[in-house]
Amino acid sequence: MTDIRIYHNPECSKSRATLALLEENDINPEIIYYLETPPSIEELKDLLQKLGLQLQDLLRRSEDDFDALGLDDDSLSEEIVFDLVQKHPHLLQRPIVVKGDKAIIGRPPENVLALIGD
Repeated sequence: MTDIRIYHNPECSKSRATLALLEENDINPEIIYYLETPPSIEELKDLLQKLGLQLQDLLRRSEDDFDALGLDDDSLSEEIVFDLVQKHPHLLQRPIVVKGDKAIIGRPPENVLALIGD
């Protein structure tokens, strides 16, 4: 099945577990190594829409760069935040699995079961 994509970080245990869960369900997703090939701002906007989340929900607040870049500042425009995330893709929640016009964050990995069951 190639209509499923995973934004994957092989260093992340949740990302590895999510990929393994997909494979256990006979799904061979397109793997996007987003740290090597960061999504464009348009791709980020598309992911956000498919996830049905607010931009701040897509960010890993525990990353040092979250504070260092001032991403907790509510006065930052979305365009500035998108630009920072595109330049610092490790700030993205992970993994993100996309199927058609829907997406889900694989935290916990079992979250993807609802997406692949559609």
